[in-house]
Amino acid sequence: MREPAAKVVIFLHDGAYDRVHQGLAIAAAAVASGRRAEVYLFWWALERFLQDRLDAPDFEPAREDVADRFETRRIPTLRELLEHLRESGLCTLQGCTGSLGALGAEQRATVEGPGTGPLDGWVGWSAILQRTAGVVDRFYL
Repeated sequence: MREPAAKVVIFLHDGAYDRVHQGLAIAAAAVASGRRAEVYLFWWALERFLQDRLDAPDFEPAREDVADRFETRRIPTLRELLEHLRESGLCTLQGCTGSLGALGAEQRATVEGPGTGPLDGWVGWSAILQRTAGVVDRFYL
């Protein structure tokens, strides 16, 4: 049996609740198996984190049936998934500086230290390409 890759990389571009949930769930599965996970936030996914919209499922178009199932089945919210990832010590969340500038959200962007603020840091594409070189387990949502 082959040794699993050292890390999993998730690129989150779309800010739709289901896409962000899927990305964080992939990261959670990675850390649960002892693998490192790197999550990179761009555009609308970054905006969701900066606006702190991590609690109630907000599906577009509205899907009350799915939102109700999230609650009755106790499916973790984005915030709960994020807390799990933070507690693992195996996941980092990085925001794209280019997306930050495009959103005009520099005033909302803070890094209070690793794992204490909304993100662990800010990176541009040069750094992202260096950090993810050779990683085969990449997910783009």
